[in-house]
Amino acid sequence: MITKLSHRLGTIAGLVTDGARVADIGSDHALLPVYLVSKGQCPSAIAGELNQGPYEAARRQVREAGLSQKVDVRKGNGMAVVTPGETDTVTIAGMGGHLIATILEEGRVAGKLEQVKELVLQPNVGEDAVRHWLTEHGWALMEERILEEDGKIYEVLRATRVEDAALHNGELYKALHLPVQANSLISDDEAVELIYRFGPYLLAEPNEVFYLKWDSELRKMDRICTQMEQSGADEAIVRAKQFRLEMAQIEEVLACLRKDKP
Repeated sequence: MITKLSHRLGTIAGLVTDGARVADIGSDHALLPVYLVSKGQCPSAIAGELNQGPYEAARRQVREAGLSQKVDVRKGNGMAVVTPGETDTVTIAGMGGHLIATILEEGRVAGKLEQVKELVLQPNVGEDAVRHWLTEHGWALMEERILEEDGKIYEVLRATRVEDAALHNGELYKALHLPVQANSLISDDEAVELIYRFGPYLLAEPNEVFYLKWDSELRKMDRICTQMEQSGADEAIVRAKQFRLEMAQIEEVLACLRKDKP
C-alpha cells in the first residue's frame, strides 16, 4: 500500500524526475522517500536525518513498508549522509531558506553535489536566499509552486544543472519582468531583488495563494513597523522607514498584477 502524502509533500514528489535516485535531507519520518520508491517513481532513496528520534521513526517507516533494501536511512548532518555519485536528485524540505542554502553550500564544498542533476527544495521562509544560492552556483531555476495547507503557505522550487544556467537565470531575473507603474521609483537593482523575493515563475502566473501570502506579509510588516515606530528609538525608526519603503514597493507590484488580471 502506497503511503498518502500531505499536499506539501505531494507537491514536492510531483517535481522529482521519474527514475531518479533520491536523497531526502532532513527526512523526518522518511515519508517522501518511501512514497517515491513504493510508487515506482524512484528506484532507490536515501533518507538523511540528524536527530535520533526522527531517525528511528524513519527506520521504522521504511521497515514497515518493506523497503529496507531500497531506502537507506542514514544518520548525519545535512549532505554528510550522501556519497558523491550515488544520487541524482536531492530534496530538502521544511527548513528555513538560509539553512537550506547553508546545507547546499556545505555539500557543494565537500563535492557532494558534483553529479547531482536536480534539486527540489521547500523552504519555510527565506525563499530568496535559496534562489540567490542557486543563481550563484550555476543551478537553473526551472519550476516553482506555491500552496496552502493547514493555514500555512509553502513554496517549492525545482532547479537543474544546464549548460546555459547563467543565461537562463539572467533572463529569469531581468528587472523588466517586474510589473511596476509607469512612474515607478523602483530601481533596476531593487526590481531584481523583488523578483528573487516573489519568485520569477510565481510572479509570472500569480494565483490566489500567492496574493494570500503577500497580503499576509504586508500585514505582518505593518505590525512590525508600528511597534518599531512606537519604541521611539532612533535605530528602530530608521528601520521602520526602510520597512515602509519595502511595503510600498510590494504594494505597487501587487496592484499592477491585480490590474493586469484577465
